Amino acid sequence: MIETELRTTPIYDCYKDEPGVKLIDFGGWYLPVNFSSGIIAEHLEVRSNVGMFDVSHMGECMVTGPGARAFLDWMITNDVASLRPGHVVYGMMCYERGTVVDDLLVYCIDDSRFFVVLNASNADKDLAYLLDHKPEGVAIEDLCDATSQIALQGPNAEQVLKGVWPGCTELGFFDFSVNASIFGCRALVSRTGYTGEDGFEIYLKSSDGPKVWKALLEKGVMPCGLGARDTLRMEAKLPLYGHELSDQITPLEANLGVFVKLDKSFIGRDALLKQKEEGIPRSLRGFEMVEGGVARYLYSVYLNDEQIGYVTSGCKSPSLDKFVGYALIRRDTGLKFGDLIDIEIHGKLRKAKLVKTPFCKHSAGKSEA
Repeated sequence: MIETELRTTPIYDCYKDEPGVKLIDFGGWYLPVNFSSGIIAEHLEVRSNVGMFDVSHMGECMVTGPGARAFLDWMITNDVASLRPGHVVYGMMCYERGTVVDDLLVYCIDDSRFFVVLNASNADKDLAYLLDHKPEGVAIEDLCDATSQIALQGPNAEQVLKGVWPGCTELGFFDFSVNASIFGCRALVSRTGYTGEDGFEIYLKSSDGPKVWKALLEKGVMPCGLGARDTLRMEAKLPLYGHELSDQITPLEANLGVFVKLDKSFIGRDALLKQKEEGIPRSLRGFEMVEGGVARYLYSVYLNDEQIGYVTSGCKSPSLDKFVGYALIRRDTGLKFGDLIDIEIHGKLRKAKLVKTPFCKHSAGKSEA
């Protein structure tokens, strides 16, 4: 019944009947929240060794044509105009009002071919937005159903992958190759990820995903689920669409201004420039609970009994064994690191203090993006 109601990935059959796997509805997809090891063990394995994630639910498209580069430079907040072949750039696609349609990865294959990775929950919306703005001479091919994706993450990810494809050692952070051979399967491999650790994202034909997944299992790589993926990205200060980014939040409010190039033209630039000049009203801040409890999404944040914002994400950090999270709060409060705030948890105000983020320093990549 579940299988007919929810979408499943090409790799789903490899683990659906595994003892201990917990599957959930995630935005219309039936995906593992954890395997038999559990969320904490999976999280710590990625931090200390290597783990893998089935992220084939992510969306992908190919943008091609002589105007593809200029088109994507107009659609994305970051610089696509000077993006060199073999390199990846992270940026946001915005509405005219400056809030976020989605955050994306853009891969430059050559001057007229760009591979774009979309968030799973936004794939249909993103493709429609791109098509609505597409000029003559640009083609957009939906690759969502044709692609499997496996994220191999952790400080020992290179050690595992180089035995299969030695070319991975040549990739710097946010570099990629379209000529990888992974267990005999042609793949696009990038040195990217969503955990804060070094690692690779492997894009394959949908039919090749199960073969590569099984081969990595045989090499002893631990399968990991959405639960560990979420705690890992939170510790590393990586935003989640619908929480730290949304159609109600701008990249500047989310402290992602480094990925917004206001010296070029893109959809939403005027609104963001105005916000920067007039003063960014809210800011994403990290906090650590002083009094116990998990501060969850949309829990209210107070200062001196006045509501000043809300929690965007929170968890108990497996690496730190502390309750931590992020809150979008008013900047006119003048709050500094170490200052206390109150968070309403189950009807009671609990003390938290503002702290520097990311919560965990990580090993991501060989060089800065």
